[in-house]
Amino acid sequence: SPLDQHLLHPLVLEKKRLTTMSFLQLAAKARAIPVANPAARLYRSICKEVPRVLTIYDIDLPISTARKSIREHFDKNDLVQDQRVREMLIERGYMELEETLLQHKQRSHLSRVFTSYIEESGANRKRLGRNATMDEQFARN
Repeated sequence: SPLDQHLLHPLVLEKKRLTTMSFLQLAAKARAIPVANPAARLYRSICKEVPRVLTIYDIDLPISTARKSIREHFDKNDLVQDQRVREMLIERGYMELEETLLQHKQRSHLSRVFTSYIEESGANRKRLGRNATMDEQFARN
């Protein structure tokens, strides 16, 4: 029909391409490729992107330390037996990676991933817990 031909016109296709939001579709691409161990594939994909992510978000952390932190997140879910939950976790992992690479996150969002490895400084250094000792209160100032 003439309407279908209009939609296939090169200028219409180019305009449509420019108006759509850019996305990587990592989860969809990963789903399309049959793999024996999809969790291992996700882990390798994330580890491959770690240097880029640390550079993009200006996180001063050694690559080996960042990979160790990511490994700990994978180890936390190692005992999950339900296949549906595992698939959901893998999908979520790919979505998190895609959002990170497209810079839809802020530096503070990534610092939660690396919480035990980033030293507190600035305002965080001055926050006191409920059971702060006298020495901690003194050191705060």
